[in-house]
Amino acid sequence: MKEKFAGWNILFLLYLKRDWKKMMIWIVGLGLFSAAYVPAFEEIAKGQGLSGMYETLQNPAMIAMVGPTPVETGAEYTLGAMYSHEMLLFCGLFAMVIAVLHVVSHTRKEENLGLTEIIRSFQIGRQANSLATMMEVVFINVLLALLISGVMISFGVDTISVEGAFLFGASIGMAGMLGAGIALVMAQIMPASSGATGSALGIIGLLYIIRAGTDISNVDLSMINPLRWTYLTYPFTENNWMPFIFALIFSLVMVVLAFALEGARDMGAGYLPEREGRERARKSLLSVRGLFIKINKGVMISWLVAFVMIGAAYGSIYGDMQTFLESNEIVQQMFANSEASIEESFTGTIMVVMIGLVSILPIVLVNKLFAEENRSHLSQLYATRVTRSQFYWTSIGLATFAGVTGILLAAGTLGGTAITAMGDQSAMGILDFLAAGFNFLPAVLFFTGLAALALGWAPKLSKAVYVYLAYSFLLNYFGGIADLPEWLLNTAIQSWIPRIPLEDFDLLIFVTITVISIAMIVIGHLGYNRRDLVEGA
Repeated sequence: MKEKFAGWNILFLLYLKRDWKKMMIWIVGLGLFSAAYVPAFEEIAKGQGLSGMYETLQNPAMIAMVGPTPVETGAEYTLGAMYSHEMLLFCGLFAMVIAVLHVVSHTRKEENLGLTEIIRSFQIGRQANSLATMMEVVFINVLLALLISGVMISFGVDTISVEGAFLFGASIGMAGMLGAGIALVMAQIMPASSGATGSALGIIGLLYIIRAGTDISNVDLSMINPLRWTYLTYPFTENNWMPFIFALIFSLVMVVLAFALEGARDMGAGYLPEREGRERARKSLLSVRGLFIKINKGVMISWLVAFVMIGAAYGSIYGDMQTFLESNEIVQQMFANSEASIEESFTGTIMVVMIGLVSILPIVLVNKLFAEENRSHLSQLYATRVTRSQFYWTSIGLATFAGVTGILLAAGTLGGTAITAMGDQSAMGILDFLAAGFNFLPAVLFFTGLAALALGWAPKLSKAVYVYLAYSFLLNYFGGIADLPEWLLNTAIQSWIPRIPLEDFDLLIFVTITVISIAMIVIGHLGYNRRDLVEGA
């Protein structure tokens, strides 16, 4: 047994030295995001803010997004309860996603690149790398939990107790461990690192969708959902440590299972074999378009199916919103004084979330061109009569097509499911949902343009586009809650676009952002044609 993990401590120290910059960004960035909004929530809580927020968050649509609270009346809703209710689920999801990317990158991806084989040529056990990576994740998440707890305690708010702060931080840290355990298992099962990443993130997304349904219908059913154990600890209210213990046990089981699977498989192989290709290639592969569709087919289908599932999941909530409105006099008064119906209000909010997800796919497809270039897969093709422009515009065309199709499927599925759920009570038609979705088409094109600009002039900064996308989403989603200044909100591209059906369509903004996006794509093309190839970087 010791031989399998021999030298893991040496690798652990080397990984800390190698990853210290990434660790600082991970811990400080996620830590401050999770804990530093307390002053903003204090402003919200003034006056009748707490009771108003409590009534708003009892909406089934909001429960599906942020989860339930054990508080039964608005009078018992404290600042700590509101902070945990609003922030814990999303912060836990971010911790899980980051952990998945880190674990797969340091295990299966390095194995596919041949780096693990070099490490094993020394006096290092065959499973030392996996153990060192998991210990690094444990170290990072412990520091993350302590930072979150310390920052929250430092604000000195009465309803944010010491125990609740530690439970809040520990829940987010444990969410990271859950994600790491799932990722390590999938790294053994899948035949390649891309499949491991996609399947692990897919599992997390599926758990989120399932919990949205069970949290609305029966919270007790959420107990069987591992994601439930990261946010139903109820810090600052019940301070329930039992879900944390369940999550800890589940993480240990996942790690043990992963080690058992790794010990029984060959290096570079997975338990799910790669699908054998055709005996003869299709004629479509003789064209650049056919080649790129083949390369990106899997990721495109996966994301488009995910858009349909998410749209259907959120659309099914609309049927419960009218029941909620009829049973709550306070919310009836809120919407009686508003020109928008409850479904129109929710559509304007949820469309921002769905368009943020849709924007990821075009960025992935544009960045895929650089990934293939970096792996030297295109070197022989560049030596032929195929021009760089063909590669570039094919990637841009595919990304644009994916963005338009993603909006169509997401908005169409949301609208179709919502109308079915509401029946005769629906105040919106399918065209209203499609208009609300395609109103954000310039934002999707803008992120495509940013990715193209990075591809042409600074390909190593391509991941920064994801950072700006996350930044924009967070500003739009939490901007109203945190009461952020207008100038800060305007740094996010979605803030410039009116939310249909709550606001009127603005043709000038639609055209302006679209033109800017096209200009960035053209400028990116100029840089891509001029710069040197980046291979093996």
